[in-house]
Amino acid sequence: MFNNGILLITGGTGSFGNAVLRRFLSSDIAEIRIFSRDEKKQDDMRRKYSDSRLKFYLGDVRDYSSITNAMAEVDYVFHSAALKQVPSCEFFPIEAVKTNILGTENVLNAAINAQVKKVVCLSTDKAVYPINAMGMSKALMEKVFVAKARSGGNNTLICGTRYGNVMATRGSVIPLWIDQILSGKDLTVTDPNMTRFMMTLDDAVDLVLYAFKYAKPGDIFVQKSPATKLKTLSEALCEIFNKDLSEIKVIGSRHGENQYESLLSAEEALKSEDLGDYFKISPDLRDLNYGKYEKGELSLIQSHEYSSNNTEQLDKESIKKTLLNLKTIQAGLKGQRLDTEE
Repeated sequence: MFNNGILLITGGTGSFGNAVLRRFLSSDIAEIRIFSRDEKKQDDMRRKYSDSRLKFYLGDVRDYSSITNAMAEVDYVFHSAALKQVPSCEFFPIEAVKTNILGTENVLNAAINAQVKKVVCLSTDKAVYPINAMGMSKALMEKVFVAKARSGGNNTLICGTRYGNVMATRGSVIPLWIDQILSGKDLTVTDPNMTRFMMTLDDAVDLVLYAFKYAKPGDIFVQKSPATKLKTLSEALCEIFNKDLSEIKVIGSRHGENQYESLLSAEEALKSEDLGDYFKISPDLRDLNYGKYEKGELSLIQSHEYSSNNTEQLDKESIKKTLLNLKTIQAGLKGQRLDTEE
């Protein structure tokens, strides 16, 4: 599908962008455009990959003209630009609105006007039953791309993916814990009984490629993922680094944190399609003429959300095996620090 095509990755200097980039550079793609605000990270990527197919566009999804310039002649878009940090979005919620909601609308309008073939928008488990500003903004982002998929033109297919915690990516807890361990500090845990989905970057890329290949307009794809308690994860990390478990310090939850995360609401689970490794949530395609739809929905009594509490739970040994495959862990064991799993 990507042979001789042009791919644009918004927020392309982040962990996902780097992972997707490496996967596509091994294909016959003609050009990959990295769109982001950070000129330093762009220059680092330019030097690191040194590939003539890689093009860099400096801009912000909040600025329609800058994304329009980058979108010309593009075939496919992977939209990952977002504000993702829960605490910062709690303090500056309007900034989350500007980037995650209005920025997504800019990307989609530019893609439709440029007659891009397919757009995949990245969402998060925090968009399901959102209790924080980041999750609320991503939930509305989903509503925006589903609405655009209904009415955004016949030439551009718009769909999305929803993922859980991706291990050791920028801003996640594993690099923080490794830094604390290497610095001889206590390992800080917000709430030992919190559960979180555990995905790798390769899992996340596979999910996006699956959506690119199989999605219909407005579809949201969810990858089934195992989960674990923060207590289990932190203790596994301590054992890997021979750190005494007494050095784990419980500090309490941060602004806007959930006790557990959901990838499917009970309402979505009732109507989603189980594809084996994935769930597909198809859009509600009814129009505003509700008179045509006299039959009500099925009962929700027997429906359950798909959450980090009721998915497969990884024990300590399973988590240790997974962690030891991460570059961030391998570097840490050598006394080196990696800011992110790229």
